[in-house]
Amino acid sequence: MTVTNTLRPGRARTMVERNLMIYRHTWPVILAEIFEPLLYLLAFGVGIGALVGRVPGLHDASMTYPRFVAPALLATAAMNGAMNETTFNMYAKLATDKTYESILTTPMSVRSVAVGEVCWALLRGALVSSTFLAVVSLLGLVRTPAALLVVPGALLIGFAFASIGLLVVTLLRSRQDFQLIQLVMLPMFLFATTFFPLGVYPRPVRVFVEVLPLYHGIELTRAAFLGTGGGGHFVVSAVYLAVLGTVALTLGVRRLEHTLRG
Repeated sequence: MTVTNTLRPGRARTMVERNLMIYRHTWPVILAEIFEPLLYLLAFGVGIGALVGRVPGLHDASMTYPRFVAPALLATAAMNGAMNETTFNMYAKLATDKTYESILTTPMSVRSVAVGEVCWALLRGALVSSTFLAVVSLLGLVRTPAALLVVPGALLIGFAFASIGLLVVTLLRSRQDFQLIQLVMLPMFLFATTFFPLGVYPRPVRVFVEVLPLYHGIELTRAAFLGTGGGGHFVVSAVYLAVLGTVALTLGVRRLEHTLRG
């Protein structure tokens, strides 16, 4: 099998089109990813939020708990949508279905396949996040037009985590290794200021939280959602995710080339 390494945008787009054709028949999978954060919002944001009332530790004393939690769940939806595509689905194509071996008998290159899969993953994450934004808007939690900036923020989150997923999937030895992914993802979801302000943590824990990629994703979506963007911290989070995604994508493409050549 001959594997070329040239990246051609048109061929990467072909991978996106292929996934769109497949998901026309499996769209309930994406629908389920929209319901998951919505259920968290109803359970924690609304249910527990009735007990919490105003969020302690924030400068804005009028901040309600549902408005605090909603943008974090939106960022989480973008993360999960992107990661699921480049870990679970790509693993099946790599190890079980041998899909890429068939694709690479065409003029497609490994890099085009990788970039196409990442592009589809971030679009999937952005679709989930945009739909979730529309739902929370109907619930009256969106109060500023700046909340539309959540969509490009979700794309950046999707890019970072899709690229991480691409790198991770090339390191998996068997399906049992998916447990290791969940071992990282679940604590990050719980502690990356999804449900609590950063200020409630002790200083050592706070420093650890601040290096988590989901924390920076939540900072982006929360700033846009609440209309508080424009500060230096907002820019730092955007640059952090862009650099992380670029590095992970570069390493992931190299690893995928090695895997498919082997």
